[in-house]
Amino acid sequence: MRSGCLEGKAVEFLAPHFLDVVCLLISITMFTLYNVFIWRKLKSDPIYTIQGASNLARRAWVVTVMEEKNDILAVQTLRNSTMAATFLASTAILLSVGVLSLTGQLDTIGTTWHSLNIFGSTEQSTLALKILVLLVNLFIAFFSFSSSIRMYNHVGFMINVPCMDGNYSSSMTFVAMQLNRAASHFHFGMHAFYFLVPLVFWFFGPLLLVFSTLAMICVVFCLDRTSKMYCDYMTPFSMKSCNLK
Repeated sequence: MRSGCLEGKAVEFLAPHFLDVVCLLISITMFTLYNVFIWRKLKSDPIYTIQGASNLARRAWVVTVMEEKNDILAVQTLRNSTMAATFLASTAILLSVGVLSLTGQLDTIGTTWHSLNIFGSTEQSTLALKILVLLVNLFIAFFSFSSSIRMYNHVGFMINVPCMDGNYSSSMTFVAMQLNRAASHFHFGMHAFYFLVPLVFWFFGPLLLVFSTLAMICVVFCLDRTSKMYCDYMTPFSMKSCNLK
């Protein structure tokens, strides 16, 4: 009896937001399928995207820095990467505070946002749901960039530590893995930022969320795809990275 009552309340709660929730799930699914597609392509072609090519470049960079003992170059490069991640993490927090400030103005801004909302819900609870999803996305971006900063700091120490057992290949491989892991967190945070665009359009209607997601996927693919000229340029880096295998 109690379970039936809970199900009824759940249905009653979701009924006004049905189209918005469905469009959100469609948008998340499309973005997820795009990332799965890229992941599968990288399995067969490591330089299919700029991220894959950069992974090879970072591995070759670690080999060069640790072989030539170029500590100053390593510290300066890692400092630049840490500053970029710090700036974006701070931006994510500032945007979160800005979004939270909107919660006290739902009555006044709801009318403006819903002027183009033909099919979706116009209730305040729907606006609260949209703000909640937007906050979750921003917090994901913040923690991704924060994790990237943490990993870059670890690499800054590891890349300057001499190998104790004489197995330089293992040491370089471990440092390169941690550096690429930091870059992966940074990449994930950037994708969370990209997904902010469809979520902002969601405030003006659920259908705009789906269409803007399609447009953003096309834009992200153009940004991710490695050009033929860059593929040729990466060949020496690929050969240099083989030292870690």
